[in-house]
Parts: sequence; C-alpha cells; structure tokens
Amino acid sequence: MRVPFVDLRAQYATIKADVDAAMSSVLRDSAFIGGPYVLAFERAFAEYCGVSHVVGTSNGTDALRLALAALGVGPGDEVITVPNTFIATSEAVSMLGAGVRFVDVHEKTLTMDAIQLEAAITHRTRAIIPVHLYGHPTDMDPILAIARSHGLKVVADAAQAHGAIYRGRHIATLGDVACFSFYPSKNLGAYGDAGAIATNDSELAGRIASLRDHGRSEKYLHETEGYSCRMDGLQAAVLSAKLRYLRGWTEQRRRHAARYTALLTELPGVRTPTEAPDCVAVYHLYVLQLNARDAVRGDLKARGIETGVHYPVPLHRQPAYERLKLPEGSFPVAEAQSRSVVSLPLFAELTDEQLEFVAVAVREAVSR
Repeated sequence: MRVPFVDLRAQYATIKADVDAAMSSVLRDSAFIGGPYVLAFERAFAEYCGVSHVVGTSNGTDALRLALAALGVGPGDEVITVPNTFIATSEAVSMLGAGVRFVDVHEKTLTMDAIQLEAAITHRTRAIIPVHLYGHPTDMDPILAIARSHGLKVVADAAQAHGAIYRGRHIATLGDVACFSFYPSKNLGAYGDAGAIATNDSELAGRIASLRDHGRSEKYLHETEGYSCRMDGLQAAVLSAKLRYLRGWTEQRRRHAARYTALLTELPGVRTPTEAPDCVAVYHLYVLQLNARDAVRGDLKARGIETGVHYPVPLHRQPAYERLKLPEGSFPVAEAQSRSVVSLPLFAELTDEQLEFVAVAVREAVSR
C-alpha cells in the first residue's frame, strides 16, 4: 500500500464543485489582484479567527515581513524567535535589516521557552516571534507578560496553526498580530502561494494594508515606500471555498492524531506528540521523536509510506546564519529534536486502513 505524506488530489476530489465554481467566478469577473474576492476572504477568515481585521498577503513570509515592518522593526533592532522552525520565520527579520536572536524550546511541546526568552532580551530587542509549531500553540501568557513588561511587540508565527486554541482563545487573538501561511499543504491551503495577517488593531491593519500595496492610500498616492505583497483573487476564492470545510478537516486531523497516539504510545524508543491540557492543537503535522529516526524512515519508505522531517537542521546551524557564530550545543533541546523528529502522513482524507498500515509499519520498524 502506498501512503502519501499529503494527498491534495483526494482533498480536491471532495470539494471539486465548490472550488471550480469559485475559480470560474474570478475568471468571469477578471478580479485577479485584490478586489472583492480578497475582501470577502479577509472578512470570512477574520470571523473564523475571532479578530477585527485580516489583511491578505502574497505568502506567509511576506505576512511576517509586513507585520514586522508595520510595527517599526528595522536596522539596529533585534527580534527573538526559536531555531526549530522554517527559515521564513527568521528570514522575515533579516529582510528588514534587523538581527535574529534565538532561544531554546520546551522539551515536550517544542515551542518557545518563556524562561529562556526573558534572559535573551537586550536593549536592542524590539519584537518576539513565538512559533505555533506543528499546529500546537505556544504557551503564550508568560510570553505576553514578558513582552508587556519590556515594551516589546509579539508577532505570532501561526503558519501551521489555523484554528488552534490556547486557554479558550483562538491563537490569532494573542499578541499584536498573528501571521498565517496558506501554502497548498497547510491545513487551509491555497492553490499557490498566499498568506494573511490577523489583528485587532485597526491602525496597524491599515498600515499593513498600505505597505502590502506599495505604500499607497489610494491609486497613485503613496504615503510611503512599500512592497508588492498582494493576495491574488484566485487564491482568495479558493481559500473562501475551503474555509467552509476547515472545522471538519481539523476535527478529522485530531481524530487521526488521537488514533496514531493510541497505537504508538509506550512503544520503546518512541515519543508521541504532547498536547498541553489547556490547548487544542490542530495537527498540521503529526511528529514522533525516534531514537533511530533515519533507519525507521528507510523502512517506511520501502513499504511505500512517505514521511517528512521538520526540521533536520536548526536555524542557528544553517550556513545562512554562520555569521551568528552559534556553536553546537547553543540550544540543546532544539538540536536534540532535529535529530529525532519524523512526521507521519496526516491529512483529513487519510483512511483508517492507511493510518493503521502506517502505525503497524512504525511498530515493526522500531522493533527492528
């Protein structure tokens, strides 16, 4: 049996009529950049997130960059984040000429450790980017308290956490802004690149909306220099069509994750994901930690099971950040997990037969 890591064809088959109709409408109206379809999605996603404003962007990286720029981050500033994330998180900081500073993560949830955060703050620190990794919320209350005490901005990287809940609150409502990616494989994915910024700050939303469109306030009137980071009408229409299904897809992901955990818990050499009791994770990824990660992946591949590693090299050990001169051992938890994490196939359309086939294959591979 072949089990893909993600099956976007299976998803499309279940929503084909809605998606085809949405895209046909955009083609009929020739509303390709911005316009009514983007506005409709922004309003719908804002309601879903429980915030006042959503600003659609060209992708998740630009969402982070625009949010930081609108908050005034620039050369000479520092932004603190974690090293076990995709490079887009730190890249957005560097694009603005600011410096990246890393802190380690909790051993169980692999999200930012607030105790280490406080120790990393300097006179140059301007903002904090907690990452809701794999769809599990970061422990936000202590981070928000630290940010308030130091006068810092909080820009949440929610690229993998559409719909996640922290202590009864949607993660989009925590901090100054939350930034989303709609890369096709995300829980809510476009059919190309797209992103969004969610906030309850009306003034900030206005600045972001202007910056994404060349700093303009109206056609050919530019209050400042900005960027070209607009959302496409086609992507907005697809996202609006898919958004109606997101709650159901999330419930199915959570059921799949619970089944994986039931089948793999207490397996020697295997750590299943931890979900904090005050959180509702959305399981963008189902990530095990294995003592013999590479050998197990090889066995699964031989049986037709695709897996992933998110992420094999922490950012501070990437060639792109050699300038930071952070040696091995700087962030021991992030480094240890990079050698052990493996992501199993997980998508709403995953069948019970496929899931159990994967779980049995993991058990057999680990036993070897």
